[in-house]
Amino acid sequence: MTIKKLFEPVDMTEGDPVSRIIIFTIPMLLGNIAQQFYSTVDSIIVGRFVGDNALAAVGSAMPILNLMFVLFMGISVGASIMVSQYFGARQREELSQAIGCCFTLTLISSAIIMIVGPLIAHPLLKLLGTPESILAWCASYLTILFLGILGNGLYNILSGVLRGVGDSMSALRYLLIATVINIILDYVFVKYLALGVAGVAWATVIAQAISALLIIAKLLRMKDVFDFTRQYLWPKKHYVDSLARLGLPSGVTQAIISMSMIVVQSLTNSFGEQYIAANVIVMRIDGFVMLPAFSFGSAMTTYTGQNIGANRMDRVLTGTKRTTFVAMGISTALTILILAFGRHLMAIFTETPTLIEMSYHCMCILAPGYIAMEVMQCLSGTMRGAGDTLTPMWISVLNSVIIRVPLAYLLVFLTKTPELPQGNCYMMQVSLVLTWMIGALINFICYRAGRWKGKAIVDRPDV
Repeated sequence: MTIKKLFEPVDMTEGDPVSRIIIFTIPMLLGNIAQQFYSTVDSIIVGRFVGDNALAAVGSAMPILNLMFVLFMGISVGASIMVSQYFGARQREELSQAIGCCFTLTLISSAIIMIVGPLIAHPLLKLLGTPESILAWCASYLTILFLGILGNGLYNILSGVLRGVGDSMSALRYLLIATVINIILDYVFVKYLALGVAGVAWATVIAQAISALLIIAKLLRMKDVFDFTRQYLWPKKHYVDSLARLGLPSGVTQAIISMSMIVVQSLTNSFGEQYIAANVIVMRIDGFVMLPAFSFGSAMTTYTGQNIGANRMDRVLTGTKRTTFVAMGISTALTILILAFGRHLMAIFTETPTLIEMSYHCMCILAPGYIAMEVMQCLSGTMRGAGDTLTPMWISVLNSVIIRVPLAYLLVFLTKTPELPQGNCYMMQVSLVLTWMIGALINFICYRAGRWKGKAIVDRPDV
């Protein structure tokens, strides 16, 4: 395979299912790793050059930031499903209309977040009981990221468009460029210009804006696949409705999950700055371990969408089964490596011994849940790719709200003692791993039920 071939769209309606999925997943996985570096490098830089409280400040801001991102998440999922099905069905006009619609709605969503985000950042942080020692840093970090949200939105949603036509390599190339820029700017802004937490926020905004410009330029050059011209930028009702039907459940899911994370963050804050900082370190390492799950899940969405569009349900079933086992094997290997070298990884973020031990203990508790996460993401990715976005939504809501939140508070309450008046902080991780396992089981049951098989948006009456 030539280098040029890697940057061309992948047609996953033919060839060996697993090999096609893996070829498509590898650059997307590398891209997700690079994207994870945005937040990880932020944490390392502020932890090393500013202090543990600055590290806690960056982490405490994330649940609120994620809440504001739900509009993008919904549009991105809907875009990937629409584009993959129209691409698989070889419907160029519909594909062009869908892409133009996604681009315009991203601009509108960004404008909303740029206005609303800075207004609610400080009040929400106060409501969550964020310690006064890190409150100002949290608010500054959030405000800057909200004001520069357009670059993040365009990159993530237009990456979904590229994935839909089978091109996961181009998004990786642009993201790697942006990641290098982000790392350099982080170092300069924090160490040499002494901008602190605000410095890493500005570095992220600038790097994301560059990645967005690069991906727009790529779309303008893909004239052999679709038309990305002015006439397609005005959203038509049919495509807005389809995007809403496919993307809104994912957006609502992420909104509910983000709100539940905010509720849980309030409980996390009750354990003090050191546990908050430990939780940030765990989330950064945890983010890398779960990247194969999210990457395979996104790949299954595209793979299923293209094959549903091509009326190849047999390939969908075969690819889902075999890919899920491959993903579980990869996750098992990564989990073993994390447990073996976990303390060394934690030491990258901080030199405080108690913080390293607390973080490592949290990771050991979470380890069994990563395999369950692979099952959950692969099966929900298949259902979404077929057009059934409601089932994964209800499963996620059930997991994140009905199970996770009450379970976390209950376990913490049951472990309160005179020595631990706030309860055992490690119950937060126990509640999370139990939630993942329950979610994997529910996803498997719904996948086997098969109601997702008749949800395609393309004109395929016999699917």
